[in-house]
Amino acid sequence: MRKFKFNLQKILELKKFNEEECKMALGYAIGILNEIENKIKETAVKKHNAATERFNDPSQIIMWNNYITRLDQEAEILMEKAALAQNVVEEKRELYMEAFKELTAMEKLKEKQEKEYKKEMGKRYDNEIDELFAARSIRNGINV
Repeated sequence: MRKFKFNLQKILELKKFNEEECKMALGYAIGILNEIENKIKETAVKKHNAATERFNDPSQIIMWNNYITRLDQEAEILMEKAALAQNVVEEKRELYMEAFKELTAMEKLKEKQEKEYKKEMGKRYDNEIDELFAARSIRNGINV
């Protein structure tokens, strides 16, 4: 029996490649978002630690106030970056889901065609066996 050959194999491979690329891009975007979120947490911890300090010298209080202001500004900037990164993650997730759907559809088509091919080859095999049996029976003078 001949081996099944999928006519759209190159397209299937392209769909697999595209799905992998989209998966990697999504992973990269999630990694960037996680990095930003970690920086936000670090900034919050720094601010909390600074808020618990006690100062006796007025110049230290002014420096502390400037430090807290800078941390607040940094946190605000990071929150904006996180929002942008979240948008990128959603965009990459949609692209990945679309690529995954296309790949799944192509794989199902291949499975369906392979199943039909095997069914057809099974019928051919059965017909060949029947023909061989009939020819043998005729040769031996037996009516089928």
